[in-house]
Amino acid sequence: MTTLLVLIVVVLLAVALWQLTKIFDLTQVGVTVNDSQVANDNDNKVNGYLMFGFLVFIYLTTIWCLAYYGKFPLIGDSASEHGPELDNLMMITMTLIFFVQTITQALLHYFAFKYRGRQGQKALYFADSNKLEFIWSIIPAIVLAVLILYGLYAWTNIMFVDEKDEKDAIVIELYAQQFNWEARYSGADGVLGKANVRYIEGVNNLGIDLSDPNSQDDFASKELHIPKGTRIIFKMRSQDVLHSAYMPHFRAQMNCVPGMVTSFSFIPSVTTAEMREKPAMIEKVANINNIRAKKSADLVAKGEPALDPYTFDFLLLCNKICGASHYNMQMKIIVDTPEEYKAWLKENAPKTIVQAVKTAAEEAKASEAASKQTKDSISAPSNDTTVVAKAEMK
Repeated sequence: MTTLLVLIVVVLLAVALWQLTKIFDLTQVGVTVNDSQVANDNDNKVNGYLMFGFLVFIYLTTIWCLAYYGKFPLIGDSASEHGPELDNLMMITMTLIFFVQTITQALLHYFAFKYRGRQGQKALYFADSNKLEFIWSIIPAIVLAVLILYGLYAWTNIMFVDEKDEKDAIVIELYAQQFNWEARYSGADGVLGKANVRYIEGVNNLGIDLSDPNSQDDFASKELHIPKGTRIIFKMRSQDVLHSAYMPHFRAQMNCVPGMVTSFSFIPSVTTAEMREKPAMIEKVANINNIRAKKSADLVAKGEPALDPYTFDFLLLCNKICGASHYNMQMKIIVDTPEEYKAWLKENAPKTIVQAVKTAAEEAKASEAASKQTKDSISAPSNDTTVVAKAEMK
């Protein structure tokens, strides 16, 4: 409602200014007005100064944004081994873009000011200049080629996993569905069992093939636990629509496509506990909690519950707009030390999906038996009552 009122006020102000300009024109009695629709020297001069003024404005704004927002990085240090290489590529690209944008915009606006139209002045005209065209074509081509080749090199290094690395890696499946993530671990055999959406039934919500020997020790988790210093190979599936597994602190993202398995691999380099202890992260968390504390005070004053304090966690997010609750499709990622990861595996590995299916089947069978027994016990007294009534009538 507030936004609508603001828009109405802006529109009314624009209409008022337009009417004022019409009134001003009517008051200019005896003043020669240029209504020929052809710009004169004064028009060109005004536009030239405006272009130069806009150049000053955009660069003052840029400097202010760098000074004010530069202390609020969106993401701090990367938490994967390939992260620094990706960050370096991003920094080089952004530096080149910023440099080129600074030079070209400065020249564009300055030339619009310096070479503004003047009465009797003719512009110098080049019908053709092979030298100029070669310069402004070859330089961007070389720069872009270098960036593309560097990007391909970085991507190949990130995505290529040789046989040795694959042998020592941990394979984890990330299963996406609206609007939820679930991780499947391969258990002691180190091999994920087969799965298909057609097998989804009851507690088998990941659709694993219960007859596959490799599925017998697979187990699922609502939290993604991974050990530091070990290569993780993610196999990604989607149950319904296109999702995108996005792990920003690990500089990792891969689409999850219905009907196929996609893959991404990286080596975590920072545990959750270590990331929480970094000075930049401590400062960021403190700043967030200060904001939440002020918000909580307002909520408590209205009789509503206060917000919980924020604690940093790595997150798996969906980076595709997959539906109404897309914004809330996330899962906590916990990077453990190797020892902590082994302890977590020891605790959770026995909770296999196959065992969960068997337990659910036994519970359903017991419930059905209990229901049948209850039904029989209810019908038995009814028969007895009927017999007694007939005897009394006789």
